[in-house]
Amino acid sequence: MSENRTLEERVEELGDLFRERLRTDAVQQKAFDQLYEELRQYKDDFIFQTEKPFLLDLLLFYDSLNWFQQSLQKQEMSPEVVADSFQYLLDEFLELLYRRDVVPCEGAARFDRRIHKAVRVIPSTQPSEDWKVQAVLKRGFVRGDRLLRAEEVSVFRSGADADEPKE
Repeated sequence: MSENRTLEERVEELGDLFRERLRTDAVQQKAFDQLYEELRQYKDDFIFQTEKPFLLDLLLFYDSLNWFQQSLQKQEMSPEVVADSFQYLLDEFLELLYRRDVVPCEGAARFDRRIHKAVRVIPSTQPSEDWKVQAVLKRGFVRGDRLLRAEEVSVFRSGADADEPKE
């Protein structure tokens, strides 16, 4: 009988250990869940705080656009004032980009595949014009030393492959 009782005690002891382990696992799971939730909140707050200055700048720009639209609808401005106001909006937008270290690409007279994307080829009979930028169709922008958007350009080409844009 004492052997059975010892076996029963051992089974009971194992049951107690198992229940304790379950409680410990539940406490650990709750702690991990709480930790992950706190990390998610920190991440969301970090992203919000990082984006907030940029978003506030965009809202100010929106206000300027809204003012411009209302002025156009009320026909309060002469064509010269419209042109000046529109230039002001462009300058304000460039200032917003400058505050984020984004600047237009430096102009280049000759095609440079690091900063240009040739989207149009103009045949030329002058070899001196080969790979010369004829016009900038879309302005390129850089941030620091990294290209954000290549300038889309039309280029002069002389010779046999003058019909193909090269990028």
